[in-house]
Amino acid sequence: AVAAAGEAELNWSRLSVAPETLESELEARKEERRGAREAVLRLLLPHNHLVSLPRALGSGFPHLQLLDVSGNALTALGPELLALSGLRTLLAKNNRLGGPGALPKGLAQSPLCRSLQVLNLSGNCFQEVPPSLLELRALQTLSLGGNQLQSIPAEIENLRSLECLYLGGNFIKEIPPELANLPSLNYLVLCDNKIQSVPPQLSQLHSLRSLSLHNNLLTYLPREILNLIHLEELSLRGNPLVVRFVRDLTYHPPTLLELAARTIKIRNISYTPYDLPGNLLRYLSLASNCPNPKCGGVYFDCCVRQIKFVDFCGKYRLPLMHYLCSPECSSPCSSASHSSTSQSESDSEDEASVAARRMQKVLLG
Repeated sequence: AVAAAGEAELNWSRLSVAPETLESELEARKEERRGAREAVLRLLLPHNHLVSLPRALGSGFPHLQLLDVSGNALTALGPELLALSGLRTLLAKNNRLGGPGALPKGLAQSPLCRSLQVLNLSGNCFQEVPPSLLELRALQTLSLGGNQLQSIPAEIENLRSLECLYLGGNFIKEIPPELANLPSLNYLVLCDNKIQSVPPQLSQLHSLRSLSLHNNLLTYLPREILNLIHLEELSLRGNPLVVRFVRDLTYHPPTLLELAARTIKIRNISYTPYDLPGNLLRYLSLASNCPNPKCGGVYFDCCVRQIKFVDFCGKYRLPLMHYLCSPECSSPCSSASHSSTSQSESDSEDEASVAARRMQKVLLG
């Protein structure tokens, strides 16, 4: 045991004893410390071949704030966990958790819902985020990397206190827009998955400082990502957008309805609510301006998706998705190949200066 300033830490890592012996030692230590002035606040039990939580946890360590049971053979975190009403940090990485009953029943209704701030379950076998975890409203750090997660549930937005979310090394294909509803999120790690696109709603994460997306299947990023004004690190290496570039995408001609609506908007034809049916008035209100300042056109349902390359810090060219009103409307910031011309370089100068101020570190290689 290591004690300091009125608190104690029991570090029983790698004891190389049978789990039954460790259980007996904890029981003895519980009796030994009964009535002692110093409370055990940190209990470290990693790499001890544990297959279940020691029963002594349930009654012998009421003031415990940190519990580390990483690197064992746990298939479930039993009801003993629920008795740790003041627990702030639970480290249970590299176990065998993930099957039915991996987490104790009643977790969402226990005091842990209000006390637990750091939870590390990386390196286990979870195929989905357990619903009870999404009720731990005090969580500030959640690590579920190196599992078998197929998706991120929309209910992730319940974790309003979350500051760091680590989901790297899974099989996630999509990022739910609800992830943007985490106002305190600073670090988001989604590397080594199968993600093909980033929702523009992520631009609402105004506190985000680090975004790790390397080793996915991304071919472009939404231009809204430039709105992440506090972003300092963006990791993109190992994505198709880095090793190859995309320009021409499918375009479907506009309908007669859209052509007529475009004409009304472009020519500023006046109308009143009494001139048109309600559905047409609503349709006209949905007009989007073409981002090409030399065009001045609008579009509704029909647009040309195109990749625009923006210089970051004068070193990297980052592909951002933008929308044009027609194939004939050339974007002043577009470039389609590795060999960019002097025109495309000067065209992207304004946006490059903005990007350079907003991102200090872009990791592409």
